[in-house]
Amino acid sequence: MEMPPKNNREMRKSNPQNSAQKAARKKNAILRYSLAGSLIVVGIILLGVALARLAGVSFGASTVQEKPISAVLTMAQQHKLKSVSLSGNDVTATAADGTQIHAVKEEGQPVTPFFTQNGVTVDVQDPQSGQWVQGLEALVLILLVVGSMVFFMRRSGGMGGQAAPFARSKAKRFSESRPSILFKDVAGVEEAKMELQEIVEFLKHPARFTQMGARTPKGVLLVGAPGTGKTLISRAVAGEAGVSFYSVSGSEFVEMFVGVGAARVRDLFKEAKDHSPCIIFIDEIDAVGRQRTNSGMTGNDEREQTLNQLLVEMDGFDKETNIVVIAATNRPDVLDPALLRPGRFDRRVMLDKPDIRGRLAILNVHAKGKPMAQGVLMEDLARQTAGFSGADLANLLNEAALLAARNGLTEIQKPHLDESILRVMAGPERKSRVITEAEKSIIAYHEVGHAIVMRSVPGADPVQKVSAIARGMALGITVQAPAEDRYLLRRSELLAKMAGAMGGRAAEEVIFGDITTGASQDIEYVTGIARRMVCEFGMTPLGNVALKADADGTNPFSAETAAKIDAEVSMLVNQAYDTALNILREKKEKLIEISEHLIQVETIDGVELDSMLFAA
Repeated sequence: MEMPPKNNREMRKSNPQNSAQKAARKKNAILRYSLAGSLIVVGIILLGVALARLAGVSFGASTVQEKPISAVLTMAQQHKLKSVSLSGNDVTATAADGTQIHAVKEEGQPVTPFFTQNGVTVDVQDPQSGQWVQGLEALVLILLVVGSMVFFMRRSGGMGGQAAPFARSKAKRFSESRPSILFKDVAGVEEAKMELQEIVEFLKHPARFTQMGARTPKGVLLVGAPGTGKTLISRAVAGEAGVSFYSVSGSEFVEMFVGVGAARVRDLFKEAKDHSPCIIFIDEIDAVGRQRTNSGMTGNDEREQTLNQLLVEMDGFDKETNIVVIAATNRPDVLDPALLRPGRFDRRVMLDKPDIRGRLAILNVHAKGKPMAQGVLMEDLARQTAGFSGADLANLLNEAALLAARNGLTEIQKPHLDESILRVMAGPERKSRVITEAEKSIIAYHEVGHAIVMRSVPGADPVQKVSAIARGMALGITVQAPAEDRYLLRRSELLAKMAGAMGGRAAEEVIFGDITTGASQDIEYVTGIARRMVCEFGMTPLGNVALKADADGTNPFSAETAAKIDAEVSMLVNQAYDTALNILREKKEKLIEISEHLIQVETIDGVELDSMLFAA
């Protein structure tokens, strides 16, 4: 939405004291991680030794062979044994070549006299003492493992008063003592800037508000579509106030381990309080702030614990804590009510897609440093980009600059801007895609069918361009744009949109007597409009009744009503298709003429389309 500064490298130059602190923190982190790695390795080794002890395996000893007692007695008779150790019924023999042999004798079977008669040294051990020794060794090793891990946890969590590495917040801190982004760098959201100006005043002069008994604003919720500048305007608030800015995504709190998200929330707010006054910006807060349910399911325990901790931390602000939490979302309807109540997120600031004046201001900001050819007017570009967000407009000018540079030019010309509009809307051209002549003809008639119906139905938006060149996933494209910004749509205008969308399928039937799969997206689009007309807008005989499904997907209406809804949707779609068929049958000669021309030139703009369609 706004233009980042050119000199990002100069954004933050630390003083020597900050550099020394950063170096010390880095050194401490290296020591902590080295210690952690060493302790983990030692713990794994000790645990392995303990398990081996419990299994009765001695490290460093030769492989023990299992043999029946009869074989051991035979070896003693043949003078192949050097010594024997007896522990209860366990017989451990050492052969003359050093091999270790283990056997089990029967209960009460005396074997000592037999071994001594054959010259074998016999060592009799108490079986109870051997088991106690092995158990004690295993216990000591297990205690060492547990103690090492406890020491590691305390050590890593206690050095410098910081949390364990996995429990630390992943928020990025930006120091705005030398602001990089200000309100003057933000365009197209004037009302939002006015709302947030009071936050700036509070952070700069908190005493002015506290003297009047005013409660400090704790949170601001920014609501808007992706690309409308929620993050950038938050940075501008911090830049205007000259305070620190913490940026974190809602998804960075939640992990697979229960309790980690809550620990990260605590760590974030602890660090923010140490550097207050400051701003905490939580992007996509709906990832952690969704409504809690009473279903009894435990799959969302981690997310709910994280949300609970966030609520507690925001309640914990006092009058001396100059911290403002700014959160952004494009789904305010799914947020938990406890998060939205006064005292937490006190204000809700809307960031809509910009109108023509906002688009012009945004284009002027992003056009700085980009040489434009004579005759290129930002006013015309602002009219052609209705519905574009600030991010779309920035991308549009960047794509135009890339195209001009790719062609070896020193200025951005109007064809570059026209092409970049199509790139933003549908993607780059895919001329390398091999399309047969028959398919190319179908695509051309399909797109011209859209264009003719759109230009023939009252209430439809003007057609700007028709192209039979593949872009992105589309084999062709027909571009419409309203002549002015509109926030309400009449029923007739919705029906016109539906008829225009069905023009491609209708052209295929009129010309070829057959239909293809190319209209799948058109059918989905038209069905969506029809269903909203029935279930949300009350524009059908079913009346002014909201018939939307609940959040969990269940229908709050009967099966009979669901059948009526389906019937109304089908009727609207069929009506749109019949309208398109009638128009194209009446203008079949124009459809053929314009389509054959499109096959040759591949792209037609709106002016050329009108001249051919309405020519005498």
